[in-house]
Amino acid sequence: MSPDNPDPERHADISDDRPAPPRPSAVPPPSESAPPAGPAFGSVPDGSAALTAYPSGVELTPDEPRRPLRTVATVLGVALALAVLGGPLGLLWAAFAPDTPVLKTAEGAIYAEPQPEQPIAADGWFSLLGLAFGVLAALALWFLLRRRRGPVGLLGAVLGTLAAAPVAWQVGRRVGLATFDRLLESAPAGQAFTKPADLRAGGIDWLGHVLPVPHGNLLLPAFGAAVTYTLLAGWSRWPSLRPEPDPASFSWVSAGTPAPTTAPEPPAPGAAEPPRG
Repeated sequence: MSPDNPDPERHADISDDRPAPPRPSAVPPPSESAPPAGPAFGSVPDGSAALTAYPSGVELTPDEPRRPLRTVATVLGVALALAVLGGPLGLLWAAFAPDTPVLKTAEGAIYAEPQPEQPIAADGWFSLLGLAFGVLAALALWFLLRRRRGPVGLLGAVLGTLAAAPVAWQVGRRVGLATFDRLLESAPAGQAFTKPADLRAGGIDWLGHVLPVPHGNLLLPAFGAAVTYTLLAGWSRWPSLRPEPDPASFSWVSAGTPAPTTAPEPPAPGAAEPPRG
């Protein structure tokens, strides 16, 4: 065989002074920064939870234990606050509801008109203002008492508006009542004056002369509060009705273990070594 026509069946021996490049290993070498092998998912040696979820920048605390006394105090405080707000509601009703013209007779005061519309307007204004009061009370409790959303907030709203309605009625009907009583006693027969607004479609019945039970349009504030609060709870996107962190912002890390760092990749075959020295 001549050098120009080597034997194809014989492999030529090629010598090279360069060292053979290292072969990439299928398993990366252990690194000091790699996390040590730990127990199975969900447990650690001391028996505590292995994984802890937390949103970035937010520290989660466990729910406080339920305290019955605090719950009762919250309901009573909300009911008392709404009952006090019944006073301004009554003044507002007295300002919108028209007075009824009457005539003084020997038997007392009678309507100046055969079929006056003012008593009906007084009932209508109380119904509208009471319904709006219940809706606004439910909205305020929903946004102000976020940690008490649920049965506690609903019970406080209903009891508070039930107490606010009679307070508004009594405060509103007494505006100008002293002047009406004075004229009713001292005015001569035939003199015309006005009677302050009062309710004909609502009132209070006493159960056993002990428990007051409102009826008629005195129930409208509680109705508006109950419906509004229930709708807010039904449309809430959180199962617990309380604002919760976005699950997308959660990151899962091992409790008590630093986050693992990325191990360096092995050099590619034939890559030049970095300069030394």
